[in-house]
Amino acid sequence: MRLSIFSRLVIGYLAVFILVMAVSVYAVVQLRHFNRTIRSILEVNNLLADYEKRLSDSLFSQIRYERKYIIIKDSALYDQFLSTAGDFARSCDAALAVADTPQKKILIRAIRDRHAGYRALVQQEAELVRRNSSYPQLWYKEEKQRKVEAITEELRKLKSVYQQHTYERIKELRASGDAAAGVVAAMALTSLTIGIGVAFVITRSITRPLSVVVDKTREIAKGNLKSDLAVASPPEIGELSRAFNSMCKKLSMLDKMKSDFFSYMSHELRTPLASIKEGTNLLLEGVGGEANERQKRLLTIIAEESNRMIGMVNSIMDLSKMEAGMMTYDFAPADIAPLIRKAAEEAELLAGAKQITLTVEPLPALPEIRLDRERIMQVLRNLIGNAVKFTPYGGEITVSAGLVAGSIMVVVSDSGPGIEQENLPVIFEKFQQAPTADTGQIKGTGLGLAIVKHIITAHGGRVWAESTPGQGSSFIFVLPVS
Repeated sequence: MRLSIFSRLVIGYLAVFILVMAVSVYAVVQLRHFNRTIRSILEVNNLLADYEKRLSDSLFSQIRYERKYIIIKDSALYDQFLSTAGDFARSCDAALAVADTPQKKILIRAIRDRHAGYRALVQQEAELVRRNSSYPQLWYKEEKQRKVEAITEELRKLKSVYQQHTYERIKELRASGDAAAGVVAAMALTSLTIGIGVAFVITRSITRPLSVVVDKTREIAKGNLKSDLAVASPPEIGELSRAFNSMCKKLSMLDKMKSDFFSYMSHELRTPLASIKEGTNLLLEGVGGEANERQKRLLTIIAEESNRMIGMVNSIMDLSKMEAGMMTYDFAPADIAPLIRKAAEEAELLAGAKQITLTVEPLPALPEIRLDRERIMQVLRNLIGNAVKFTPYGGEITVSAGLVAGSIMVVVSDSGPGIEQENLPVIFEKFQQAPTADTGQIKGTGLGLAIVKHIITAHGGRVWAESTPGQGSSFIFVLPVS
C-alpha cells in the first residue's frame, strides 16, 4: 500500500510530536521546581529587600523630621514624624507576614520593638518641647542615637540574612539547572536525531518523485514534449505525472499548430504584401501609363505603408518565434566593431534628412565573441533607428563601445526629449511604449525593443535604458566575452 503525502506528513509530524512531548514533559517538571524556587526568591526575599529599603528610608525620614522639630518647633514636622513612624510600623507588620524563617521573624520583631522604644522617646521629648520645659537634651539625643543605631544594626542583619538566603536558593537553582540541562540536552539530541531521520525519510520519499517531475519540466522547457513521465508514488504525484503526460500531448499538438500558423503567416501575409509593393513600384516607374503628380504621391504613400506593413509582419513573426523558443541563432566568433560601423552607416541617410549628427566614437580593440551577426545587426539597427526617430532636427546621436568588467558594452545615446523614470521599466515589453517627455506622443509598433531584449538575452547579455527628461536617453547592452 502506497501512503499519500498527507499520510506520510501526519506520521512524520506525529513521531516528532511524541518526541517533543517527551522532552516537554520533563522540562515542565523541572520548570515547576524552578518556579517554586524563583517564587520563594521573588515573593519572600525580594519583598523583604523592598521592605528593608522602605524601613531604612522611613527611619532616616523620621530622624530628619524629629530633629527639625526639636530645632524649629513646627508641629507640622512632628505630624510628619508620626505619619512616617506609622508607615514604619505597618511595613514591619507586612515584612513579618511574608518572612519564611524563624530567624527573619525574630529580626523583624526586634526591629519593631526597638522602633517602638525610639518612637516613645521622641514623643516624650516632643511633649517636653511643647510645654517649653527644661530637660536634658543631650541625654535624649544620645538615647535616640543609640536606639537608631540598634535599629540600623538589626536592619543590616536582616539584609544579610535574606541576601544569604537568596544566594543559597540561587546556588541550589543553578545546580538543579545544570543537572536538568544535561538531561534535556541528551533527550533533545536524541529526539533531534530521530526527528531528522524521520523527516529525511519522509521528505526524500516526496522530493525524489518531485525531482523527476522538475526534470521533466526542464525537458518540456527545452522542447522535449514526449509524454513518458512515469511516477507512481506518492499517489498525488502519480496523478500529477499523468496530468503532465496529458499536457505534453496537448503541447505537441499546439506546437504543430503554431508551426503551421507560422508557415501560413509567411505565405499568406508576406506574399500579397510583396505583390502590393512590387505593383506599386511598377506603377511609379510608369508601367501601365504615366501617372500624374497626385497619383505618384498616393502611390508613394502606398509603397511606404507596404514596406511598414512588411516590417511589422516580420517583427511580429520574429517576436512570436522568440517567445515560443523557435528562433534559431547562428552563433560564431565575430568582432562586433564592424557591425556597429555598418549599422551606423545604414542610418546616416535618415539621420542626415533630419540634420542629426550621428557619431561613432573611436572603437578600441575588442575581443571576438560568439554571436549571431544578423541578430546583433538587428539589435543595432533597432537601437540606432529608434534614436534617429526620437531625436529632433539638429540633434546628436553617439554610438560607443568598450570592454567593461569582462563584457563588451555598447551604448547608443541621443539628445532627444528623454523618457520619464517611471516608464523605463516597461519600454522593453512588447506593445509597450513610453510617451516622449516633450510631446507625450508614441511612435512605432512597440516591438523593436522587445525583440532587442530577446536577442540580447539569448546571447547571455543584458539590456537597459537610462534617461533624464529633457537631456536625452542612452540604451545600453552588454555581451559576455566568454
